[in-house]
Amino acid sequence: MGQVPGDGDTAPDFALAGADGKHVRLKDFAGRKLVLYFYPKDDTPGCTKQAIDFNALRAEFARAGTDILGVSPDNAASHVKFQKKHDLALPLASDEAKDTLNAYGVWTQKSMYGRKYMGVERTTFLIKDGKIARTWRKVSVPGHAEDVLKAAKGL
Repeated sequence: MGQVPGDGDTAPDFALAGADGKHVRLKDFAGRKLVLYFYPKDDTPGCTKQAIDFNALRAEFARAGTDILGVSPDNAASHVKFQKKHDLALPLASDEAKDTLNAYGVWTQKSMYGRKYMGVERTTFLIKDGKIARTWRKVSVPGHAEDVLKAAKGL
């Protein structure tokens, strides 16, 4: 488990496999703001709703000079299937090795029905100029994409 970087901290660098087969890196977003959101699993109810919500606001984020990238430990093939099933145009990246999940401190111990296990804590980072501008931890999906958009417009 890594330490969660805080607002004002330098965003940990990353190089991840995108669903499109290309690598995506933090430096690819230089000069733009980035919504980097971490989610547990493709095609689960909360994760699907979150992806659909961000996807629906892509044009507004773009007008605010902000890109969106969703990251989970699922593989690229899972991301492609998820994108096709829900008509998602937003980019998704895979962190099967969990290096980026750990660097951002979102690979954490969770508990369900008394059973402890490791998983992704739903977390969103708004990054500007290589720094964490805002962090949302333990995200509740309803209204989240709209809150992040409002923050992005304010930067």
